[in-house]
Amino acid sequence: MAITLTEVAAQRVKSFLDNRGKGIGLRLGVKTHGCSGMAYVMEFVDEMEAHDEVFESYDVKIIIDPKSLVYLDGTEMDFQKEGLNEGFKFSNPNESGSCGCGESFTV
Repeated sequence: MAITLTEVAAQRVKSFLDNRGKGIGLRLGVKTHGCSGMAYVMEFVDEMEAHDEVFESYDVKIIIDPKSLVYLDGTEMDFQKEGLNEGFKFSNPNESGSCGCGESFTV
């Protein structure tokens, strides 16, 4: 099981953590949301939970709870700029489809 970041995504997360002034990493998870059923959620982590799984790419810790790991195993997170739009993009081999607006996905 593994979750990875591209170098560009890792640099972006590092800059967010530096600007924030604290935090040990980024929590990546999923929640029920949108027209396809699931959406990615991210938040800064200041303290680990007992059952958290930790993955590291380019010196950035990605923290995932066991329930989300089932849906995220093998995912690569990237950061992309396209014109005026920028954001994190997920390449998840578990996705079987996504909604037209790109806000949610299904497994």
